[in-house]
Amino acid sequence: MRIRNSAKAIIVKDKKLLAIKIQENGGTYYILPGGGQEHGENLHQALERECKEELSVEVEIGELIFVREYIGKNHEFAARHAQAHQTEFMFLCHVHHNTIINGSNPDKGQIAVEWLPLNDLLEYKLYPQALRAHLISYFDSGKATIYVGDIN
Repeated sequence: MRIRNSAKAIIVKDKKLLAIKIQENGGTYYILPGGGQEHGENLHQALERECKEELSVEVEIGELIFVREYIGKNHEFAARHAQAHQTEFMFLCHVHHNTIINGSNPDKGQIAVEWLPLNDLLEYKLYPQALRAHLISYFDSGKATIYVGDIN
C-alpha cells in the first residue's frame, strides 16, 4: 500500500481553533480542515481545494508548523485502518471571513464547523488527540517541534 500525503489547515482566530465536527460510527469528534493531495497538485493547491470543499472559504496559507504521520496499524483504530499510512503537513492558515459554514463538498460525516477554545482543547475529542498539547504549546510560546511523529 502506498503512503498518502495530506494537507491540513490550522486556523486560529480570537484564541479559538477552527475544526470540522464529524458524526459517524455512533460518535462525535473533530478534525482539522484539509485532506488528501491529488496527483498533479502541490500541498498548497490541495489545501486550498479542501478548504473550499469543506468550509466554503479561501485560505491564506502560511508557514508549515507540524508534520504528522499516521500508521494505522499502530493506533486505536487498527482494525479498520491497518493498511493506512498517511503523512500530514499542517500549515498555519488565515481566513478573512467571520462566518464559516459547511462547504459544498463536506467530508463523510461532517455535520458542522466549530471554533474550539484553545484553552479548553484538551476537553475535546480532536484528532489527532496527541496534537492538542502541541497546538496549545505552539500558541502559548510560538515554538513547537515540527515533526510530531506517528501520533493519533
